[in-house]
Amino acid sequence: MSTAPVEFSTSGYHSPLADTRNAPQFIAVEGPIGVGKTTLARKLADVFNYEVLLERAEENPFLERFYRKNGEGALATQLFFLFQRAQQIHDIRQADLFAPIRVADFLIDKDRLFAQANLTADEFELYDKVYQQTTIDAPTPDLVIYLQAPTDILMQRIQQRGIEAEQNIDRSYLEKLNDAYCNFFHFYDAAPLLIVNASHIDLANNQQHFDRLLEFALQTRSGRHYFNPSALG
Repeated sequence: MSTAPVEFSTSGYHSPLADTRNAPQFIAVEGPIGVGKTTLARKLADVFNYEVLLERAEENPFLERFYRKNGEGALATQLFFLFQRAQQIHDIRQADLFAPIRVADFLIDKDRLFAQANLTADEFELYDKVYQQTTIDAPTPDLVIYLQAPTDILMQRIQQRGIEAEQNIDRSYLEKLNDAYCNFFHFYDAAPLLIVNASHIDLANNQQHFDRLLEFALQTRSGRHYFNPSALG
């Protein structure tokens, strides 16, 4: 287990992009809304020439109302996402890609995390029955990258990227969700896990930040590791 924070330095810097021969075959990027998981998933897919599987939140017809009306339609929202993700997994199996070579911006195991945070006890009981029948053949990633950041930073990034439906997200809801992610990954041990403090990383615009993260990720083969950059240049 590696617990020491990783510091950025510009001395002796070499891009790791050429050394991807032994990359994990299936990478899942996770984290709360606004943390940058889709950006990272796309960049990893480009580097490795992988298929990218993305959460398609814009296809969920219940999501805008859920955010705007403080959780109204939560069960429908959760079931839509569950069926959407299950369909993606089914499509992978049907395409005869049994040995997965891809990167995703979601981990289907965490779907219950949202459900537990958003549903009443009776709704969750119904949801969980559906979940147990739906996710039985979900593949396990070779590496999970969990991006985390304080709620205030998440709120800033959500406002900056300007997705209309997300502008109604309540801070208290985001705080609850952020805490739920922390609790989930505190106990997660189904795959190698890289926990990244994403507070000061600009994955969209700073290639060196991405390269440093990639370099560390390629070294993560087992257990739990922490990438905690500070004083970025």
